[in-house]
Amino acid sequence: MTVAESADRYAEMVRAKTSTGALTPRTAEVYVRDVLTFAELAGGGRVLDDLTGQDVDEVLLAFARKPDGRRRAGAVVRPVEGPVQSAASQARFRRSVSAFFKYAVVAGWVQLDPMRAVTVRSVQRGGLRAERRALTVEQAEGLLGAARGLAEVGVEGGTAGGGGRRRADQRTELRDGLIVLLLAAVGPRVSELTAANVEDFFVNGGTRYWRIFGKGGRTRDVPLPGPVVEVLDAYVARGRGGLDRGVEPKALLLSWRGRRLARGDVQAVIDRVLARVEAGRRRSVTPHGLRHTTATHLLAAATDMDAVRRVLGHADLATLGRYRDELPGELEAAMRVHPLLGSVEGRRDG
Repeated sequence: MTVAESADRYAEMVRAKTSTGALTPRTAEVYVRDVLTFAELAGGGRVLDDLTGQDVDEVLLAFARKPDGRRRAGAVVRPVEGPVQSAASQARFRRSVSAFFKYAVVAGWVQLDPMRAVTVRSVQRGGLRAERRALTVEQAEGLLGAARGLAEVGVEGGTAGGGGRRRADQRTELRDGLIVLLLAAVGPRVSELTAANVEDFFVNGGTRYWRIFGKGGRTRDVPLPGPVVEVLDAYVARGRGGLDRGVEPKALLLSWRGRRLARGDVQAVIDRVLARVEAGRRRSVTPHGLRHTTATHLLAAATDMDAVRRVLGHADLATLGRYRDELPGELEAAMRVHPLLGSVEGRRDG
């Protein structure tokens, strides 16, 4: 059996599991995408049972250097050295390939699992990122300011700059501003954002909440900051109706064709908003990078760790460690307001 044939059969099996509830559609989508990418990188015409551990090593390294498909053509991407894919993406891809070969052994497609002979490790694949992912305060404020400015353009009905004036039923300024505000202020997974429905936002005790349906069937109710609520209300009242074609009556975020916004579209939205940020405060960022930014700044502000965990939708506090970046001047600021020395300093001054 060829690599392409086995990948197609495996993809059919994975998709079938969604109908029985064994896998969620989002998880199945990831498995299918990874195995098809593996087939592409390994060579679809090769015989699956001929692949060795060295062949899989080469595929893992090729995947590490594969450009991030979330960025659309024309987006400004700075050249980088070494791996392009993040450590998390590489680890996920390796798990998907491993699951594929375990199934191939059971199905009799291969005699031996080549993953047992793989020698490439995470550090060789670039497991440690060379650059921080969280935006600084200045960069985050620049992006949020641009998002709110874009939303105001949508409310006023003016032009967003570039590309001329769009038809009223193709205007996405309010939607784009809302997307960036939700990502940066609340830190949802991109899949959670695109799966959101209008009915998932509700008011309780005078506070607007977003009921997020997360991984593992877990839900969480996250209160929204006032500036986010303002843009959300404006979008639901003015922006969404212009995009609604009656195809997706529940979806919050719609494309100008009226379809539920796809995960791959979110990066293009971020890049459009980034283009409105002044150069000195602009830095390229992914949807996951904005989730990372939310966690880093909430923790830096001494927000209760369990509260941050609940906002992000993690089952374990230990997971927060990988979302934590050091911020410039953070240690100096912490020592200036040391909780044990504040009273001593006050007595000395008196």
